[in-house]
Amino acid sequence: MTQHNTAMPVRELGDGFSASAISFGAMGMSEFYGASPDDEACLKVLDHTLELGVSMLDTADMYGRGHNERLIAKFIARHPQEYASGRIRIATKFGIDRDPADSYKRSINNSPDYIRSACDASLKRLCVERIDLYYAHRINTDVDIADTMGVLADLKKQGKIAHIGLCEVSAATLEKAHAVHPVAALQSEYSLWTREMEGSVLPACSRLGIGFVAYSPLGRGFLTGKYASVEQLEAGDFRRANPRFQGENLRNNAKLLPSLQAVAEKQGCTSAQIALAWLLSRYERLVVIPGTRSIGRLEENCRAVQITLPQEDIALLDAAFAAEAVHGERYPQEGMKGANA
Repeated sequence: MTQHNTAMPVRELGDGFSASAISFGAMGMSEFYGASPDDEACLKVLDHTLELGVSMLDTADMYGRGHNERLIAKFIARHPQEYASGRIRIATKFGIDRDPADSYKRSINNSPDYIRSACDASLKRLCVERIDLYYAHRINTDVDIADTMGVLADLKKQGKIAHIGLCEVSAATLEKAHAVHPVAALQSEYSLWTREMEGSVLPACSRLGIGFVAYSPLGRGFLTGKYASVEQLEAGDFRRANPRFQGENLRNNAKLLPSLQAVAEKQGCTSAQIALAWLLSRYERLVVIPGTRSIGRLEENCRAVQITLPQEDIALLDAAFAAEAVHGERYPQEGMKGANA
């Protein structure tokens, strides 16, 4: 039996759903960040999440065009008792319909038939009978969010999903959706260099008792301080086309890092750990889902829960990483489809 680290706190999200404060984003194990390692190497990292007290694994049907969900299925098969007991919770998503001929081009599909077929396909790939948290990955504003929530509520009644989540929606959309059926969690990009959520979305989550799942909490690796040049990224790494990693934008963004590094040195930890600790201080119902292919990085990330930042450090970081100080959009144009819908 796996020994679990009781030091990892569990946070209540919404609608009775909870997850470890540091959960795990599995996307990079299938694509987007250069060549992917073999499944066995990835499974060793996933095995170690259990030992560290990580309870929620985040995936999506579009990651690796189904490969990521099949990888998670292999992990579940290695730990049947932990999965049966609820120690492993799986979050997956629907709604981004990828062009078969183009690795990045996509459309947003929220039609009822598509949602139902996507859910059945995810259940089959994951080899489970019920998805713990099922997100609308992106919202097509041509479809009424109330209709989308109605289909998801039906899937819940059928026992195919346990909780409903939304990704990248505005506060107004979140409120309208939550009025139809409780939303357990909103997942959006949130980090020191992506702070739009603080305007109206996080306050809406707090008011409605909805959890927040922060993806790319390390700024796609930027906040680790590892990437001074796009040339350090592998061929095929989607960050090579990400505006924030381009030329003058990256050079300007790099000027933000010394403040983060100074706090890290003061606290005797890494920049990544400070970035995660800062996020965890923002909202009591917030969890983060950093991804990694390295056991060492996984352990480093999980140790961030042991850090309590003093108010003066939080204020310093808030000022240094003001929204206007960040250069470049957070996605290429194609990736912004459905964002903040």
